[in-house]
This record gives sequence, structure tokens and C-alpha cells, in this order.
Amino acid sequence: MANLISVKDLDVHDLVRGLADVLGSSCDEDNNEICFNILPEKGKGYVKGVRFSNGMSTLDIDLQLKEPLSLKMSLSTIQPLRILFNREATLGIRFMDKEDAYEVRRLESAFVSGNSRQHVILELPAELPICFFSLEINRKLFEVKIDDFLTAMNVELEQLFRDVNGINSFFYKGHYSLDIAKAIEESLECELLGFTRSVFMEGKAYEILAHQLRLYLDDLSGPEKRKILRQSTVELIESAAGIIKSELENLENIISLANRVGLNQNTLQSGFKHLYGMSVNKYIRQAKIEKARELIETTDLNVTEITYKIGINSRSYFSKLFKERYFMSPREYMAKVRGGTSSGTQTG
Repeated sequence: MANLISVKDLDVHDLVRGLADVLGSSCDEDNNEICFNILPEKGKGYVKGVRFSNGMSTLDIDLQLKEPLSLKMSLSTIQPLRILFNREATLGIRFMDKEDAYEVRRLESAFVSGNSRQHVILELPAELPICFFSLEINRKLFEVKIDDFLTAMNVELEQLFRDVNGINSFFYKGHYSLDIAKAIEESLECELLGFTRSVFMEGKAYEILAHQLRLYLDDLSGPEKRKILRQSTVELIESAAGIIKSELENLENIISLANRVGLNQNTLQSGFKHLYGMSVNKYIRQAKIEKARELIETTDLNVTEITYKIGINSRSYFSKLFKERYFMSPREYMAKVRGGTSSGTQTG
């Protein structure tokens, strides 16, 4: 059973100091940043908070605990809003008066806010990689910025951000986008120093917020009409690309491929165009021709054998595709890399 520990969470520096006290560590502070490394007897990893203007902060947690931990976010007059992006092990989030926890799985994001009656409790598992990035927003201080984001909000979101005293609790989750994943990585990998570092990281925080607000509205349109590519979908598309490369000889149709990775055909097609700049069929053709080039370079197979090895039944069609890609026929390329005349008597 996890220990229930209270930490102040209105200011990200107070939150990080509270976690450091719980884990027996000491913090290093530098201007708007605060961080600590967890002690070996407690686990491994680090916690870092960065505070910006107008009530915006970021929290970066990357650790592995030896014992589970439940963090109760202490109540204050002003309730913060947390937008959490989970990058690894499943996290539990619940409210003080409820037994059941919401699960936030890998590559999911969650809007979370408590109220005067419902403490937010964050459940951190033991012996698993805990890795999440969070926007921590003091809504009272953020009021001066709210008008800048109204075009990316619906009525529900506007009410959530204008609930500066946290009268109503709120929870919503969904998969976060590829744009958000990239912005988080860019923020965490920032090597700038001083003022330019602070400006860059604050800009990334607002970029992530803007992407998340648009993503929330995109979620409301339903799976078939969504236009924004989720990071979880990216991984499924990459799995489909891996299947294509490993099963060229016996590759099934696109519908079967989509079913295998858990996507519908339209999402698979749009995902390939977003990630690779081409349709699934064009990606398959390109993968086959690249494999053929590899076989020419590394085996003694002749052109006909290679044609069937990559799952193409027509030798003339294979020669046409190969020449479009490499500006010479398979036989010409074979003679070039193997030296002399290629094996076999076929033309093309």
C-alpha cells in the first residue's frame, strides 16, 4: 500500500521542494528552475520544475521508485490546473472522495483540477519507469493571458480556465499529438543558457498548451473526423512500416495491415502521408525496390529470383520500378556492383 503524502502544488517550486523532502533529497535552484536527483535508496531519476510569468510552469518527472507513492495535492485558495503528458508507465489519478482512479497510460494526456472538497491524488507505481511532463497553471495569474487562447477553446475549456478558484473539479484524458511530443522533446533537450534558455522554454510551454487546446477540440469531432495525428498513432504507423519491411515477400493487403496494427485504413493512409510523405502503396513499392537493391549487393540471386523474393510477380514491372528509382535497370546495376556480366540470360 502506497504512503499518502501531502505536497503544496500551487507553485511548482513548492511542489518540487515537497517531493524532495518526501524522497530525502535536496534541491538545486537557479533563477526560475529547481531540480533534484532522487537518492539511490529511494530509486533513481530526477524531478525538475521551471517557473515562468503569468502563472505558467512546467514539471518534468523522470524516475523509478522502489516503493509506490501517493501524492495528495494540498488545497489552497486558488486551485491550479494541471495538463499532464504521460511518456511511460501508467499513472493513477483520483480525487480524495473517490476510490476509483483514472488511469493515464503511456502517450496519453490529461486535464486535471481539484476543488475545495476534492484533493487531487497522483498515484506513482514502484519499479516502473515514471516519466511525465506537465503544464502547471495558476489560473488566477493566467487570467491576463486567457484572451490570447480563446480562439482555441470551446465553452467548456473557457469555463475551466476561468475557474480561477477551482470551484469545480475536472478530469479529461486523450492521446497527445505528434506536435506535442516534439515540442516536449525540444524543451527537455534545450542546451541554451541564461535569458535565452528561459525565453525558449517558456515559448515551448505556450506552444504545447496551444497544441493541446486544439487537440481537445479535435477529440470532440470523433475518431473518423480527427485531423491531428496522435503520438500513439505514430507508433502504430511505425509498426506497420516495420511489418512492410520484414514481410515483403508475403505482404497482405492494406486493410489486413491496418487491422494488424489496430488502425482503420483511412488513418493508416493519412499517417503514412504525414510521416513519410507518400501513400502506403508507394511506401511498399519503395521498400521493395530498396530491398531488391540490397539483395543485388549482398547475394548471388539473379533478377528473376529477386523479383519473386520481394513479392513482385512481374519481372518487367520490377525492372520499370527499379529504373525509376535508380536510373538503371536491375541487370545494369547488378553488373555494376558484382562486376562483369550479371548471372542469368534474361533481359531488362
